[in-house]
Amino acid sequence: MGRLTRRGFTVTAASTMAALLTTTGEAAGVEVAGAGERTGRTQGREFRGMWIATVVNVDWPSRPGLPPERQRAELLDLFEAAVARRLNTVILQIRPTADAFWPSRFEPWSEYLTGIQGRSPGWDPLAFAVREAHKRRLELHGWFNPYRIANHTDPGRLVPTHPARIHPEWVVPYGGKLYYNPGLPEVRRFVQDALLDAVWRYDLDGVHFDDYFYPYPVTGQTFDDTAAFERYGAGFPDRAAWRRDNIDRLVRETGERLKRRKPHVRFGISPFAVWRNRTTDPRGSDTKAGVQTYDDLHADTLAWVRRQWIDYIVPQCYWHIGFAPADYATLVPWWAEAVRGTNVQLYIGEALYRAGDPAQPAPWQDPAELSRHIALSRRHPEVRGNVYFSARNVVADRIGAMARVVKDHYPHRARPPR
Repeated sequence: MGRLTRRGFTVTAASTMAALLTTTGEAAGVEVAGAGERTGRTQGREFRGMWIATVVNVDWPSRPGLPPERQRAELLDLFEAAVARRLNTVILQIRPTADAFWPSRFEPWSEYLTGIQGRSPGWDPLAFAVREAHKRRLELHGWFNPYRIANHTDPGRLVPTHPARIHPEWVVPYGGKLYYNPGLPEVRRFVQDALLDAVWRYDLDGVHFDDYFYPYPVTGQTFDDTAAFERYGAGFPDRAAWRRDNIDRLVRETGERLKRRKPHVRFGISPFAVWRNRTTDPRGSDTKAGVQTYDDLHADTLAWVRRQWIDYIVPQCYWHIGFAPADYATLVPWWAEAVRGTNVQLYIGEALYRAGDPAQPAPWQDPAELSRHIALSRRHPEVRGNVYFSARNVVADRIGAMARVVKDHYPHRARPPR
């Protein structure tokens, strides 16, 4: 099957905010969900989140170079959409390509703010986002992409002070992009320092990694980390095992550093939903996915849960109920079993962007498909909530799928689990 990740979607134009508020108008106050909502939840608490993607201006800002007042207004519109849909958490991408949406001590300002990497937007987007989210009783989780440097392969296009230009030995071109080499200990430490700079300086509620660790495979290309493997790979049975250990170390060390200094800040990851197919590993899901995180991204997501290195996991279950290669109804119970007996909370990532897309199959043309997802996930006590990709689709809601979720499942706002 063709793999589907956050990069495999087409963004549609947002509908007006007025229409959204008319559909689901909700006061800013938080009410604990009633007893009828508590199936599979604890004490009426439920994680209801949405991702705000900033890479290539997917969700925000709508384009680079907008005046600061326009950027602020657009972000507030998205926060108000979350409140209107009775959500309680925003996962905001603040380090999309080895850059920053705050005045970082380590990396340049993001080009997605001003159109020019390294140019200050004239204000502090992260300070504003934290303040305004909390004012609306929304949690704000900072979303960081660990290793992607650029969506091109020309280091000369990076600002001269970029760490990737100062340390070209850290960089691997692959699949038309530039990446930091996860096999270098100095890279691992730098990535942690760069992202934790935001955590130490701002009142974030969470730290969030997406599904990109080692890059998704590109046919006919090789990720050239041979020199690093020769230097650091002794004692591993093969390069794949060494690569998994590199990512394990990133996850474990990030969590450890976070808990030592800010134990209240939660650490979560939203991986591609298939750890391994059952035909590959009897512990895997009964799926036939073309990508397996353990083998292809060298991300042992199941181990991270079992070892409790993270606080929550949001598998991207981006397929409809009944999709034979990777059925939503197969993956949700598999993940419920994966977290059972641990302290790791499970939220399910939902492909709102597919609802009403004419390129998608018939189930995604039904406004009730997404509501059926929530109903199914709630039958599993381990599932503590859902997260929707992405914010622009929460606003646009092409066929009313999000409005149907709110009508069927979110009669009141709810507090996130803790």
